[in-house]
Amino acid sequence: MIATLIERLPRLALPDCWLTASALTQTVWNVLDGRKPETGIRDYDVFYYDPDRSWEAEDRVITRAASVFGDVAATIEVRNQARVHLWFDARNGTHGYPKLATSREAIDVFLETPTMFGVRATGNGAFDAYAPRGYDDLFGFVFRPNPNTKGA
Repeated sequence: MIATLIERLPRLALPDCWLTASALTQTVWNVLDGRKPETGIRDYDVFYYDPDRSWEAEDRVITRAASVFGDVAATIEVRNQARVHLWFDARNGTHGYPKLATSREAIDVFLETPTMFGVRATGNGAFDAYAPRGYDDLFGFVFRPNPNTKGA
């Protein structure tokens, strides 16, 4: 599943586009624990950053993603990280979610360290990974709060 999603992300032609969040973490933990990779995964998060914060622009991307991933048996949630500060606090009962300037900044503020991980295609079957806190917690099954957040 993860390989298919990474392979297809460039078809969306989105700026600063990453597959990220708990689906990656759960996939790694499932494989390390000898389970099927997709076990327990509710959805897959695709982040991108576009300065156009309009709902209409994001909705066009969501519609395009539905076409690109239409045959994939999973829920794919595509979100413009330039917009998240507009709805995050109200949706999650928090306050102070920062206004972001990149998708990497969104990964930087994940609440738990093992989810602070993203991957994206770079072309010719290669990919780029971003893990601002490294991989120790991810591969060590360690679930701890991100020390750089204040419970956002």
